[in-house]
Amino acid sequence: MSFKKLLLLLLIVALFISAFVFDLTQYLSLDVLKEQQQQLNSLFAQNPFATFAIYFAIYVISTALSLPGATVLTLGAGAIFGFGWGLLLASFAASFGAFLSFLSARFILRDWVQAKFGERLEAINRGIERDGAFYLLSLRLVPLFPFFVINLVMGLTPIKAWTYYWVSQVGMLLGAAVYINAGTQLAQINSLGDVVSADLIGAFVLLGIMPIVAKFILSIVKRRKAFKGYHKPKSFDNNMVVIGAGSAGLVSAYIAAAVKAKVTLIERDKMGGDCLNTGCVPSKALLHVANVAQQTRNSEHLGVKADNVQVDVKQVMQQVQDVIGKIEPHDSVERYEKLGVNVELGNARIVSPWEVEITQNGETKTITTRAIVVATGARPLIPQFEGLDNVDYLTSDNVWSLQELPKRLLVLGGGPIGCELSQAFQRLGSQVTLVEMADRILSQEDQDSAELLAQQLQRDGIDLKTGHKGKRFEQHDGEHVLVAEYNGKEQRIPFDRVLIALGRQANVSGFGLEALGVETDRTINTNELLQTNYPNIYACGDVVGPYQFTHVASHQAWYAAVNALFDPFKTFRVDYSVIPWVTYTSPQVANVGLTEQQAQQHNKQYEVTTYDIGELDRAIADDSAYGRVKVLTVPGKDKILGVNIVGPYAGELLAEYVLAMKHGIGLNKILGTIHSYPTLAEANKYVAGEWKRAHAPQRVLNWVEKFHRWRRS
Repeated sequence: MSFKKLLLLLLIVALFISAFVFDLTQYLSLDVLKEQQQQLNSLFAQNPFATFAIYFAIYVISTALSLPGATVLTLGAGAIFGFGWGLLLASFAASFGAFLSFLSARFILRDWVQAKFGERLEAINRGIERDGAFYLLSLRLVPLFPFFVINLVMGLTPIKAWTYYWVSQVGMLLGAAVYINAGTQLAQINSLGDVVSADLIGAFVLLGIMPIVAKFILSIVKRRKAFKGYHKPKSFDNNMVVIGAGSAGLVSAYIAAAVKAKVTLIERDKMGGDCLNTGCVPSKALLHVANVAQQTRNSEHLGVKADNVQVDVKQVMQQVQDVIGKIEPHDSVERYEKLGVNVELGNARIVSPWEVEITQNGETKTITTRAIVVATGARPLIPQFEGLDNVDYLTSDNVWSLQELPKRLLVLGGGPIGCELSQAFQRLGSQVTLVEMADRILSQEDQDSAELLAQQLQRDGIDLKTGHKGKRFEQHDGEHVLVAEYNGKEQRIPFDRVLIALGRQANVSGFGLEALGVETDRTINTNELLQTNYPNIYACGDVVGPYQFTHVASHQAWYAAVNALFDPFKTFRVDYSVIPWVTYTSPQVANVGLTEQQAQQHNKQYEVTTYDIGELDRAIADDSAYGRVKVLTVPGKDKILGVNIVGPYAGELLAEYVLAMKHGIGLNKILGTIHSYPTLAEANKYVAGEWKRAHAPQRVLNWVEKFHRWRRS
C-alpha cells in the first residue's frame, strides 16, 4: 500500500475511533435532538446560512465516516429547516457523504482487490459496467441494505464515479423525504420505529425492485423492436435450427438432441466443416508424415542409416485423405441422425427470425424454429494483390489436392498456419521461402517463443524473410515472381507455387443475414450470451471469434445451444477465462492464459519462472532436448496467470496447466504431485521447483541451519 493510501486510511480510522472515544455519537440520538430542537430552531432563525452550512458539514462527515445517526440527522433536518430546505440539505449531504466514502474505498482498496481477485470478479465487473446504475438504484431504494456497505462495495467496482453520485442522489431522495416529513412533526416521534412501518418498508422493497422490473420491461421492448415487421408463427417445426456442420454446429446440434429438443442441422458442403476436411485434421496428418521424413533423414547420428529418403506426394496426400476418412464417421450424417438430429444437406437462407429456407437439388422448402444458431465458420483470407489473378495460388482449402511437390514453395504469412505448412513442405522436400510483413513470425506469441521457433525453421532450411511486405505478382520469362518491399526497397522472390496463409475471414454473407439486418463487422456481432441483435438468433465458432480455434468453437457452442433452448428461464455468459492454443510446428508452441506480451500490454504485474527442456532426461533420451517452459505467476504467489511452452509435445504438456488454472491450482500443488519418470511431463514439476527455490523462506532456512548446527555440536 502506498504512503498516501496508508495515510488516508489512518486518518479515517482515527476520526472514526475519536467519535466514540470522545462520545460524540451521543449527540446523534433522537432524545438529544428532541431536547435541543427549540435551541436549534432559534439558532437557525438568527443565523440561517451558518446553521445550514454547519449542519450540512456534520451530516457529510457523519455519512462519510459511516457513523451511526444518519437517520436522526435526517429527522433533524426536517425539524429544524422544514420540509423543503430540510430535503435539499439531507439529500445532497447524504449523497455527498456517501460519495466521499465511495471515493475513499476506491482509492485505498480497489486496486488491491482487483489485483487479487480480478479474474474472479471479471464477470461482476462487466455486469457493473453494463447495468451498475440499475443495481445501485435498487439498493438505494431498499432501506434494508446498510448504506455504508453499499458505499464500500461499490467503490471496489468499476462503476463510474459520476454514475454513482447521481444514482445515489436520485435513489436516496424518496427515503429522505419520508424522514424529513416525519422530522417536521418531531414531537410525535418517540422512537425511530414510529417513522417507518412494516408496510412502508414493504413499499420501499417493491419500489427497489422497480429498476430490475424496468430493465426486464426494456428487454421486452427491445425484443419487440427487433422483431417489428415479422409475424411470429403460433407453433414451430423445430426448437432450434443450426446452420453449418463444422465443430460449432455439430456440438450445438448434439446438445439440442441430448436434451430432447427438435433440432435441424443444415450443411451446404461437407459434414465436419473446415476442421475435418481442410484444417486441423489434414494439416496434422501432413505434419506427421513430414516429421517422419525429417526424423528418418536425421537418424544416422543415432545409428540408424536410411539412404536416399524419397517422398511420394501422391501417396502422402492419399494418407491425409485416409486419415480424414477414418475420422469422418464421427461427424457423419448417419451418426447425427442416430443421435436424434434432423440433418439437411443444402443451402440455408434465413428469411425471418423464425423461418429458414433450405434449397436442395433446385427445390426449396421453409421450416420454422424458435431459435437459430449460425455456425457458418470462416474461409482463407485472400487480399487483393496485383497480379494474383494470374497465379494458381494455394490456400489451406485446396493445398490437399497437390499431386506434385513444388520445388520452390512461397508461403505468404508467418502465423500458425503459415509456419505449420512451411515446415511440413520443407521437410517433405520443397525449398520453402516464408514471407512475413511483421518483423517476426507468430506476432501474437512472446518474442522469445517466436525466436525459438524461427531458429528451428531456419535449421530446417526455410528461407525466412520477415519485414517483407508483399506488393504484387509478376511473371518474367515464364517464371512467377513476388515483388516485396524490404527496408524501402523492392525485392523479387521467384517461386513455382505460392501458398497464401494470411488469416481467415468469417462467412457472414450468402444466407440471409444482410436482408434480415443482423449486425456484422468482419464477424457476426454478439453479446455475452452469443445473441445477435435478434434475441433468438445466436452465433458461435469462427464466424464470431474472437478465437478461431476448434476447441473454442465447441466451447461457444455449448453456451449458444443452452441459451437458445432455455432463454429466458436460464442463460449463461460465455467464459473465455482459460483458453489454450497450440501451434503444431516442431517444436510445438503452446499457451494458456496471459502471455508475457499481453501482461505488459495490460500493465499486469507478474513474475516469470522458466525451465530449460534441454535439461530434461526424457527429452535428452528422445533426442528432442529443445525448448523451455515459461510460467507467469502473481508476484510473490504461486497463482498461475499464464503458461507458454515451446518444445516437443508442448500441447500435451499444457493440459496440466489448463486444469490447474481452471480450478485454481497453484505451482505448489503441481510440485507436490508425483510425475512419472522419465516423462516430458516432469518439466511441469521442475518449473514449479524453480519457482519454489526462488521463493524459499531464507530467514526460516537460516534458523533451520542454526538448529542443525546446534544438533551437531
